Amino acid sequence: MLVAADAPQSHLDEAQEQALGRSKGEFTTPCHGDALGNPLDFILTGAADITQAYILIEGLKATYASMDKAYDADKLIEQLRKQEIIPVIPPKANRKEPREYDKHVYKERHLIECFIGKIKQFRRVFSRFEKWAKNDMSFIRFAFVLVCLR
Repeated sequence: MLVAADAPQSHLDEAQEQALGRSKGEFTTPCHGDALGNPLDFILTGAADITQAYILIEGLKATYASMDKAYDADKLIEQLRKQEIIPVIPPKANRKEPREYDKHVYKERHLIECFIGKIKQFRRVFSRFEKWAKNDMSFIRFAFVLVCLR
């Protein structure tokens, strides 16, 4: 997740359209991605939104899909299995029947977390200076390329 800076009060009505969401009182712009160390795709949303995960995995060809607990939803797991992808998602604590998951594969999630950490080194990314989502998305893509070229 990429943390964003406060937006001007006059633009609060445009928040959802410009992928500005609130988390603990601050504006944030989470980046959803799918990768094994390098991002394959991402979508800017106004909040941590599981609905975007369906779009990201649509048509994906992979053996495993490693996601955190926030993505533990029966509908998402069902879609992954329909696409013949093994879901590696730890069950939420409130799940009545906890599912099993491969803990060794799940440990590999740190690769994408480290990549996001490298992206956050760019001040313009972590503080969300851009008012418009398309400008923010463009700079995030530019930062992705710079990190990959290192």
